[in-house]
Amino acid sequence: MTPPLKNLAGKVALITGASSGIGAAAARVFTREGARVVLVARREDRLQTLVKELRTAGADASYCTADVQSAPDMQRAVAHTLNTHGRLDAAFNNAGAAAAKTPLHLMDDATYDLIMDTNVRGVWNCLRPQISAMLTTGGGAIVNTSSVAGLVATSVAAPYIAAKHAVIGLTKVAAVEYAPHHIRVNAIAPGLTRSEMVQDWFTRHPAQEAKSKASSPQNRMAEPEEIAEAAAWLCTDHASFITGTTLTIDGGATTW
Repeated sequence: MTPPLKNLAGKVALITGASSGIGAAAARVFTREGARVVLVARREDRLQTLVKELRTAGADASYCTADVQSAPDMQRAVAHTLNTHGRLDAAFNNAGAAAAKTPLHLMDDATYDLIMDTNVRGVWNCLRPQISAMLTTGGGAIVNTSSVAGLVATSVAAPYIAAKHAVIGLTKVAAVEYAPHHIRVNAIAPGLTRSEMVQDWFTRHPAQEAKSKASSPQNRMAEPEEIAEAAAWLCTDHASFITGTTLTIDGGATTW
């Protein structure tokens, strides 16, 4: 674990997809670095448990149940943040969805809609109220979660790959448009990361774990905290001249 440097001290951060995986790890990393956090996800029981853990450790944490697919939900989450803290300095738009691997010609519309509505419309729904809030307080930093699937293409995952490419596009245009207003917008592109979804897949397909790990020069998957550390750093003043970029965090997988 990286020793806390309090690089986010005094900042207010909103984290979506915070009930598990990278989002929950980010809640711990951001608060360890001194941020006051508002955690957003659909599963209230998990948010309650995580907020209790963070508060026990001395953090300033609250939650707002919301679905990133809903624009009113995300407006409400940002309003909750402003009502609680009076400002929004950082946002980590991490909520996402994946689907079973299916050839493009067999992919159904419902799966396509779920993936696009969560991963693309979800970021869209987050960006608008977050940017509006940051415009009133002189700026901020936003990090969107894309994926290595937003950089390269693989088979049998067409909607997911299209969605994660779109996240990078949204990130770039927001970065250009709001740079004059001191709002930085970046993306991260994680590779294979240990999560509930990944662990469930490996449990059902044991032979795939070794194969998946071998795709990385480090021959392993990332831990959620490793991804969260990068997102937190992009929200600090140490990254003040970085905007519109996509930080690849894949153990070197896309270099092969």
